Amino acid sequence: HELDERIEKESRMSRKQALSMYLLGTFGQVLGVSLLVCFLRVGGVKVDFTSPMGIIAVIVGGLSSALWGSLASISYHQSSFKQVLKDFFQVKDSLANYCLVLVFLLLDFFPFILGGKITTQSLVLPVVLFFKALLFGGIEEIGWRYFFQPTLEEKIPYLSATLITFLAWSSWHLFYFYIDGSLAVIQLFPFLVGLLTNCFILSALYHKTQNLWICVMTHACINSLSQILVNEDGWLSLVSKILIISLAIMIARKKNVTLKEEK
Repeated sequence: HELDERIEKESRMSRKQALSMYLLGTFGQVLGVSLLVCFLRVGGVKVDFTSPMGIIAVIVGGLSSALWGSLASISYHQSSFKQVLKDFFQVKDSLANYCLVLVFLLLDFFPFILGGKITTQSLVLPVVLFFKALLFGGIEEIGWRYFFQPTLEEKIPYLSATLITFLAWSSWHLFYFYIDGSLAVIQLFPFLVGLLTNCFILSALYHKTQNLWICVMTHACINSLSQILVNEDGWLSLVSKILIISLAIMIARKKNVTLKEEK
């Protein structure tokens, strides 16, 4: 038994190797697709959501974090694709954890509740956008929250790990937005502020629940609701983001205290 444990420990990828594998793989893939898209566009080829080549590029680039997050997690945790897939659809969880998701969503869209507007009257569109967001958004959680940040937190505090994840995640998004053609029209500063807030929401949820699906679902909800709900009150938006970040830090600290007491 001791020999088996020693062999397993020696065969396990180190933390630094796993993190390097994830970052090099994720950014190598999305950068490679970005360069290919650049060459094609320079050559006069149409590459966007309306062309087959553009859709393929978006899918290949967008799957980079999920693919390499899965590979790194499997190698580091001696897991399997079956386990990753099972965790991705782990819908069963406590009511308290789903209520926490609702609290974060209410805080995130609090400015809209007080005075925003809905851009669609369709009841079907939000559902369609949600399922689209599961594939083009939620799946990213396999990389950033399921593997990358928890692995960082093995050595550094929650707040530092969240900020590092934000820097990497936002950089990845810039390449992705170039691929899908939205980089030229995006408002960069508001996007980064929103992404930072989402980083705290999603990291706190995973820190508390250890449930990948909770993060996937929340990510998809945020992405889909952001496309149909509009708010123009900047001050209310700022207040809600401060409240979210404060709550996320409190949750992480409480969880850490609980873990120490259990030990």
